[in-house]
Amino acid sequence: MQSTAFTFSPSISLPKLLTSSNPSSLYRFNPISTRPPSRSLDFVSASSLRRLPPICCSSSSSSSSSSSSSRLHGWISTPAVAAERESDVFEVRAASESAGESAKSSSLTSTLQLGSLFGLWYLFNIYFNIYNKQVLKVFPFPLTVTTVQFAIGTVLVILMWTTNLYRRPKISGAQLAAILPLAVVHTLGNLFTNMSLGKVAVSFTHTIKAMEPFFSVVLSAMFLGEMPTLWVVSSLLPIVGGVALASMTEASFNWAGFWSAMASNLTNQSRNVLSKKFMVKKEDSLDNITLFSIITIMSFILLAPVTFFVEGVKITPSYLQSAGLNVRQVYTRSFLAALCFHAYQQVSYMILQRVSPVTHSVGNCVKRVVVIVTSVLFFRTPVSPINSLGTGVALAGVFLYSRVKRIKPKPKTA
Repeated sequence: MQSTAFTFSPSISLPKLLTSSNPSSLYRFNPISTRPPSRSLDFVSASSLRRLPPICCSSSSSSSSSSSSSRLHGWISTPAVAAERESDVFEVRAASESAGESAKSSSLTSTLQLGSLFGLWYLFNIYFNIYNKQVLKVFPFPLTVTTVQFAIGTVLVILMWTTNLYRRPKISGAQLAAILPLAVVHTLGNLFTNMSLGKVAVSFTHTIKAMEPFFSVVLSAMFLGEMPTLWVVSSLLPIVGGVALASMTEASFNWAGFWSAMASNLTNQSRNVLSKKFMVKKEDSLDNITLFSIITIMSFILLAPVTFFVEGVKITPSYLQSAGLNVRQVYTRSFLAALCFHAYQQVSYMILQRVSPVTHSVGNCVKRVVVIVTSVLFFRTPVSPINSLGTGVALAGVFLYSRVKRIKPKPKTA
């Protein structure tokens, strides 16, 4: 028969109630036993006892030795499942909370960046119109002014590409041929805008330019086959009526400024229609900023010889001095106007890459309101109540147009 020896660990004190009268025998209580407790204790052999995973407890007493801790190992044991589960739950919750906080922080950062871009878009546009109008009032040569703006824009694009602020594109000859019509109408659109700004008030030019949606609908129907819905056509009525009412009561009205602004609407919307056709046809289509940069360079190349033959070289210091102009002021304001001109269009395309075209259209409507109000206050433009009403109706129609563009026609069922 196998003999079993039981010894007590000196570091463990048992309750008096459980001590045995036989010191040569050691009993062990099974802590995970499912049987009900009884008066008789279960005595098991140390060799036949199945060990459970131990609990490692750290004692604050300095009297514990390595021998006593080794005797405790495997003698007292309880499962640690509950603690592990609590730790897992804590880790999962902490991970989910950190992910939620990072998502909120990213969303807030994106919103602040977009708001900053809209603010810069409006600010650059305001300063462009103010400086441009100041130059055109004393220097009535819109071809030269437009060429200077394209020239400074070209220098900025080249600097942007050479310093790797934006990736320089690889353009094929077929792409340049497709972009050429866009460059032509872009050049004409900016030239007509400057001609209008030189003839009439800034507020009136932008009131007329509120008719851009009308030309967009007509040209899209003619060249793209996009027929407008009833809601879109209805939104055009207040635009046309408001512009007509503002034109009849405009103090600075003249036909040259009016038709120049109308021609600017036609050419700018022609550029948008051609851009759609170009982007659809090209599989390796260019992004908006790259396309605008290439168009700026091509516009300068197209307009510079025309300016030289039509207006001559009128930007020299000797000519400005002979005309009784302050050379420094003309140069400074022309340079600032050109910088703002290129900057606001670049920021506009950056915004268009972040938001939908409808949101961009609404932002453009708000921008027009801001430009009209600031120009009236800065130049102290006389505005009658009926003129203000016509401008307000036209801008309200533009806002309504941008909203109803979201409504898609129901597909026709067979």
